[in-house]
Amino acid sequence: MSRRSAAAAEAAVFAALGDRTRLALVARLSAEGPLSTVRLQAGMRMTRQALAKHLGALERVGLVRGRRGRPRYWELERGRLAAARRWLDEISAQWDDALARLKVFVEK
Repeated sequence: MSRRSAAAAEAAVFAALGDRTRLALVARLSAEGPLSTVRLQAGMRMTRQALAKHLGALERVGLVRGRRGRPRYWELERGRLAAARRWLDEISAQWDDALARLKVFVEK
C-alpha cells in the first residue's frame, strides 16, 4: 500500500472516530467485548436504524465486524485500531524529531 493510500485509509478511520456516538460504540465494545445489536442499543437514545448507520460506518473502515445471525453480534477489530495507533505514533515521532532539530537550530 502506498503512503498516500495508507494516509487515506487512516483518515477514514479517524473521521469515523470523530463522531461522538461512534467513538462511544468503539469504547463500549473495547470495554465489554462482543455485544448484540440489542445490547449495544440499550442505554443509547437512538433508533435501531441510527445505530445500524453508525455501525455500518465503523464496519466500512474496518473498526468493527458484525457476525451475521440472530441476534447479530458486533466486535471490535483490535488490529485495525492498533494500526491507527501506530500511525499516530509515527506522526508523533516525526514531530518529536522536528522539534528536536528546531531546538538545536534555535540554541546555536
